[in-house]
Amino acid sequence: MSAAAQDQQVNRRAFAILFGVSAATALGNTGMLSVLPAIGRQIGIPDAMVAAIFSLSALLWAISSPFWAKRSDVRGRKPLILLGLGGFCVSMTLCAFVVSAGLHQLMPPMVVFVLFLLARALFGLFGSAANPATQAYLADRTRREERTQAMATLAGAFGLGTVVGPLLAPLFVLPVVGLAGPMFAFAGLAGVMMWIVRRGLDESTPPATAGEPQPRGRLAFPSLRRGDSLWRDPRLAPFLIFGFLVATCQTAQTQTLGFLIIDKLGVAPIKAQGFITLAMAAGAVAGLLAQWGLIRMFSMGPRELMRWGVGVAALGNVVVAFAPDYAAVAIGYAVSSLGYGFARPGFTAGASLSVGAKDQAGAAGAIAAINGLNVVVAPLFVLLYEAVGWAPFVLNALILAAMLAYALRQAVLRKVSDAEATDEATIAGLERGDEGGV
Repeated sequence: MSAAAQDQQVNRRAFAILFGVSAATALGNTGMLSVLPAIGRQIGIPDAMVAAIFSLSALLWAISSPFWAKRSDVRGRKPLILLGLGGFCVSMTLCAFVVSAGLHQLMPPMVVFVLFLLARALFGLFGSAANPATQAYLADRTRREERTQAMATLAGAFGLGTVVGPLLAPLFVLPVVGLAGPMFAFAGLAGVMMWIVRRGLDESTPPATAGEPQPRGRLAFPSLRRGDSLWRDPRLAPFLIFGFLVATCQTAQTQTLGFLIIDKLGVAPIKAQGFITLAMAAGAVAGLLAQWGLIRMFSMGPRELMRWGVGVAALGNVVVAFAPDYAAVAIGYAVSSLGYGFARPGFTAGASLSVGAKDQAGAAGAIAAINGLNVVVAPLFVLLYEAVGWAPFVLNALILAAMLAYALRQAVLRKVSDAEATDEATIAGLERGDEGGV
């Protein structure tokens, strides 16, 4: 076998493992999210506090992701992926024990809430290491013209996990552990993925981006050094603003969905679990349709993905806001998920394409940070839902419509493509004269 064929085989195996890491994480998180409304109402934790369980973890995720991304430059991508999976496994196991104790009424609801909050926080602190390391590993080993498709395919792993997670979760709601059962199962899956990564992921392949041209000339920008403000970096700031608001809308809609379905059906939380599972699975399938089918079929780049994504997601939120019954809620959620399936790989790939090889870890850390930080805002949307049922979805639609206008008018988002790095440095330079467009 030639050296080139061997490298191709190694890259295929590595991508399959990265795909598995992303899918397992999404499977566990979404599976837990699908049972969380029923857990909260069965234990007696208020809805907004149930949503807030993710908030401390999300805040720690946002703070620690850039740090772990920098460490992956020093220690390598593989050790940080293992650290992230380990954090996920330990956090999910502790969450399962806490929930099990609460369901058996071994402690008061508020004690369950606090312990659940702290156990979940471990995922934000250590589990956050895997995401930027995975993204940076992929960026290291793909050429620029391949990166949008590769990022979309990897994003599809999250989509696959969000399909399988809610479908598997009810299977592990067993007599002894009850609604805590899925968390024990997902912790075991993370342990299996740690073994696969340790045995099968190669760290010796030289990055494909090593020979990538770096921005030069008067419009070039320095590397993302420690202490630099990524939010002020004109190459990344537009993607971070766009991504934060889009991710906030998706998280708010997902965390509100379970409560909305329980209230629409007017049944006990445990009886509504199957309907919540079906709606979340429909949304995840729609996201996969975008990431694995339509993006490739129409050869969509980051610019088109961001525009179509927020437009379709806004339409879906309007449908959910004024849905008369469960079926309309599920359809609207699926339409929204289709839009998010476009938008999220759009801003992720756009951010990666807008920086050179040296800054891939920094860009990955920044994207991972906003993907965590947005969860902090979700409890406010749940409180808004408790006050006016349709309000959070209308607010989502307005934010997404504003992001469509932003994507159409903002210079960097308007020009991003699969061009060479030197061309994209020139594009980034346009942002210096467009600061009022934010």
